Amino acid sequence: MSARIDRISLLAVPALGFLAVVYALPLVLLLAKSVQTPEGFSLAEYRAFFADEYNMRVLWRTLRVAALTTLLALVIAYPTAFAMSRARGGWLTVFLVAMVLPMSLGVVVKAFAWSILFRANGALNGALQWIGLIDRPMRMMFTEAALVVGAANVFLPFMVLPIYAVVRQLDQRLPEAAASLGATPMFRFFNVTLPLTLPGVVAGSAFTFSLAVSMYVIPSLIVGERQQTLSMLIARSFLYLRNEPLGSTISAVLLGIAVLVVVLSSWLARRLGART
Repeated sequence: MSARIDRISLLAVPALGFLAVVYALPLVLLLAKSVQTPEGFSLAEYRAFFADEYNMRVLWRTLRVAALTTLLALVIAYPTAFAMSRARGGWLTVFLVAMVLPMSLGVVVKAFAWSILFRANGALNGALQWIGLIDRPMRMMFTEAALVVGAANVFLPFMVLPIYAVVRQLDQRLPEAAASLGATPMFRFFNVTLPLTLPGVVAGSAFTFSLAVSMYVIPSLIVGERQQTLSMLIARSFLYLRNEPLGSTISAVLLGIAVLVVVLSSWLARRLGART
């Protein structure tokens, strides 16, 4: 049995070799640049980065936008995953196509669609004025709210699909058993359904937050240079300032955040798995 498992493990060698060459090696070289100086090893770039008030504001904005994007995607995705789990036949196909098809569209195409929706004379302002909620057009483009909505739209499938996978395996007899014992719908949801689906919520939140914290194209198109994120600072350091140590340092900070999210989500998923 052990020898068979070892032989099967060899199937992953090509993928691991590919990742080592095209991912790990460039990443190590990039991180090395953040601590290299003509005098040798130094953490001066990291000290300078964290001592800069502007960098701290950008770091906080990046984390805030990623957290709000994850929260908005979760609020939309959770009931959607339950609806998908109950759907059959044509309706299930419609749901799956609605989740997968937007992933095949480029972000630039979506950005033009959002501009039609969010601009001063766009569809959303027109609708709000038509129903009488506002008297004049609201400023939506180039705002953090528009960025969160746009990012949640892009990353929604990465939240829905993990939750859907867990909900599909949920034993429906458990909520029914709780109901037969007199539990109210609210009690059944918070004490039976929600705990059993938390592994999917954790996985989807980790995917969405990791993608949102490192997004570059979406904030560049929606908010431009007005509200920069860490990814935009990295691009500016490499492309415009030609400051490779600074760009490498910010990249290391961004990588550290992503690694922290993955480690915490893995730890939380193991605890939830052991509990359920």
